[in-house]
Amino acid sequence: MNIHPSITQERVIEAVESQMFGLENPGFCLACGADHDECEPDASGYECYECGERKVEGASNVLIMVA
Repeated sequence: MNIHPSITQERVIEAVESQMFGLENPGFCLACGADHDECEPDASGYECYECGERKVEGASNVLIMVA
């Protein structure tokens, strides 16, 4: 699966940590790299409100992809 180059391992780890230790539920659009709020950790195929693609994934899913 293609992942936008702006979605780095460091960025994803930071998002997963904020999810684990806070109240945030971050996600990322794999097509355009946009951040998304209120994504379930295992979210997959959500619609991006920036580009319209159905490529938003929860941070935990993305961590598995970039690790």
